[in-house]
Amino acid sequence: MHDSFGVREIFEEIRSILADPDVNRLGPDCAEPAWDGPLIGVSRGDDPLYAEFQETIGPFHWTPLEALRAGFPGIDVAASDLAVVVWALPQTAATRRDHRACTALPSRRWSLARHYGEAVNDRLRDRLVRVLVDAGYPAVAPVRLPAFGRETSERFGIASRWSERHAAYASALGTFGLSDGLITERGKAVRFGSVVAAIDLPPTPRPYSDRNGYCLHPSGCDACIRRCPTGAISAEGHDKERCFAYIRETTMPFVEDELGLPVASCGFCQTGVPCESRRPR
Repeated sequence: MHDSFGVREIFEEIRSILADPDVNRLGPDCAEPAWDGPLIGVSRGDDPLYAEFQETIGPFHWTPLEALRAGFPGIDVAASDLAVVVWALPQTAATRRDHRACTALPSRRWSLARHYGEAVNDRLRDRLVRVLVDAGYPAVAPVRLPAFGRETSERFGIASRWSERHAAYASALGTFGLSDGLITERGKAVRFGSVVAAIDLPPTPRPYSDRNGYCLHPSGCDACIRRCPTGAISAEGHDKERCFAYIRETTMPFVEDELGLPVASCGFCQTGVPCESRRPR
């Protein structure tokens, strides 16, 4: 017998975890919150966008049904029986302020959020899966599955088996910017999490149809181009290989020296831009 569970209960579950100062913090020695209050969106498992993502990114990219079956092999459900729940975790004003002042190497707060804040995000993923499964709804957090990993897309280069940014786009949380970041109502300085579940939830209406609808670049904005310290963003888009090389060769060694942690920290294109903390009008 399923317990009653809907979008409201899911949102409250996420919010209650983030309200716990022992969980939502920038590190074991830093009691500042890692994240501000969340945004949440829902899409259906049979949304045509997921088939489109697989077609454009590569056959390795999971549809919601494939993701669920990676965790529940042989489960007898249809794509139309599934919901994809996605949340966005905005960076705090203090983290954005510190990072906005940096030009080549990441701020300490940003790196702490990238490491310890993502651990908070993992707790959110695992907790929501556990709550849903305990209520009788098979659920997985795709990026937490053992089969999750990176692949190479013929069209886009470095990719993964499940893109939480694309799931967020499908779930009405925002549209892509020139740098490939997703611009939400709380801006681009966010991290995403997602869960796929065999549960009947209404999809969040998408207020856009244009993949880049919230980006100001067509109107002449080049802020993220100017913010990138390695020239990985241009009018043609985002050079992932160049971006990853800068992180691997420059920012990761710097952060490891500073924090003693190998953190893939960068995010300059997410701060000091008009879409940092809001959807630009």
